[in-house]
Amino acid sequence: MEKAWNIKEQPDDGQAHELARLVGISPIVASLLMQRGIDTPAAAQDFFNPDLHNLHDPFLMRDMDKAVRRIRKAVDGGERILVYGDYDVDGVTAVALVFQALNRIVEANGRLGFYVPDRFNEGYGISRQGVDYAHQNGFTLVIALDCGIKAVDRMRDARKMGIDFIICDHHVAGDELPDVVACLDAKRPDCPYPDKNLSGCGVGFKLMEALYTEIGRDKSDLYDMLDLLVVSIASDIVPMVGENRVLAYHGLRHLNNRPNMGLRAIMARAGVVPGRASISDIIFKIGPRLNAAGRMKSGNDAVLLLLTTDRAQADKLSRQIDDSNDERKDLDREITRKAIRKLSAEPELLNGNAIVLYEPQWSKGVIGIVASRLSENYLRPTIILTRSKADPSLAAGSARSVEGFDLYKAIESCADILEDFGGHTYAAGLTLKIEKVEEFRRRIVHYANLHADDPRLKPHIDADLIANLSDMSEDLMQQIDRMEPFGTSNTRPVFVSRGVFDYSTSKPFGNHRQHLKLDMIDQSSRSVRSGIGFGLGSKYETVRNGKQFDICYTLERNDFRGQAATVLMIKDIHSSDSE
Repeated sequence: MEKAWNIKEQPDDGQAHELARLVGISPIVASLLMQRGIDTPAAAQDFFNPDLHNLHDPFLMRDMDKAVRRIRKAVDGGERILVYGDYDVDGVTAVALVFQALNRIVEANGRLGFYVPDRFNEGYGISRQGVDYAHQNGFTLVIALDCGIKAVDRMRDARKMGIDFIICDHHVAGDELPDVVACLDAKRPDCPYPDKNLSGCGVGFKLMEALYTEIGRDKSDLYDMLDLLVVSIASDIVPMVGENRVLAYHGLRHLNNRPNMGLRAIMARAGVVPGRASISDIIFKIGPRLNAAGRMKSGNDAVLLLLTTDRAQADKLSRQIDDSNDERKDLDREITRKAIRKLSAEPELLNGNAIVLYEPQWSKGVIGIVASRLSENYLRPTIILTRSKADPSLAAGSARSVEGFDLYKAIESCADILEDFGGHTYAAGLTLKIEKVEEFRRRIVHYANLHADDPRLKPHIDADLIANLSDMSEDLMQQIDRMEPFGTSNTRPVFVSRGVFDYSTSKPFGNHRQHLKLDMIDQSSRSVRSGIGFGLGSKYETVRNGKQFDICYTLERNDFRGQAATVLMIKDIHSSDSE
């Protein structure tokens, strides 16, 4: 099925040239900045030079003053403090960051601990077992990271046990906030904090930033942990704008120059080139391995890896986590195949704008990945449910959405039949009684039919600018490099060039001729531009024999045998007469 190209509105040419002149950049890059809402020289300079001094005052976050006071009281009074976090990448990096930051303040051995719930026996969020652990081991203050914003009942239990909680979350709050010492979440309706897009680890970082400010400690110690934070930001796919961009920029530099022992070990296992780690490396190589610990065994292993300063232990733990990732890949491929077979055998499950599958034997550790794969394959929001090991009367599910559909709101519309739920617009988790699964399926599909676009519409590519091949220079590549790190809301620029011709040397390649190497010219070109189209071998007939065609692509660096070259990475090809 041919993909549609959704080309963004092109900025005013005169304004783009004026911004380019004032900042000293290409008009193309100026246009890209304007599309991102950056339309003044000052804003452009801030964008190109992310500065940690431009971070917001952490005390702007509701309850931050209460949280800092309670931590200082615990430190001064010799209380035991437990750092509690979710089992995914965001959670384990948050636990490692906050634990290390506190450990530099809490000097007495045994006063500081951490806890990561078991995905299978405890489930997501603050568990009863976790609260019991804190009580039994004398922890009177718990700092909960990447979870807790909806743990209203659990916090009542903790209060009765004499345990205070500080919640650091970034998920959407429910109608009632938990009764805790402090509830830090920029998404709280009453929170004035300017940046609503922090990761869970980011909220933990802001808490430590506030604490370090309050006690007069040099924040450079805290900035040494930004390698952990960039792993969280990239893996949790939070918008790469505002504070996230600043923190990711400096975190990526730290990851490449002096990563902590555990990250260095997992990067070596993942084949990440030292000193050249990218956001893509985090998303596709580092993050999945850290996630695999909690998916297959225990998130504790990931935290221990991130905390260790012993090379031998780092090597051992990274090897174990890498093995878990291999097991995870085998398992999610197997369950994805079974899910596709189930949809083929029961086509009525595809009669609607959403997919809801329940299979009691599927592993809870990988159903989120399976949901993601199905949502991409079938262009529908997808929810995968399996029987909970912690409570066999419940089904536990993971949900993934498609562009333009708020999956959290869809799930929220079924709150009356759910035991628990939480998440974001595009990813969520939930539990419900098994006897409610069919009703849940009917209601979600009905909601999606009312609120989602027809998923049978052809897929699309979002493109930024229409440009000539002659614009694609090394100088432009260097300026685009300054726009990194790329991520959600600051994606790598996608260009469209029309009226392109094959230079007569383009050809398919690969074992099955599935890829396409292109040598191209257009009316603006004085030299040939090279491009690579992975998976586009079938487009060869569109470009051969002097036919005019249009290309959609990104400009990237291609390092081959030590030689760096600027290359067009072709995302799609249309015949010029197909519009």
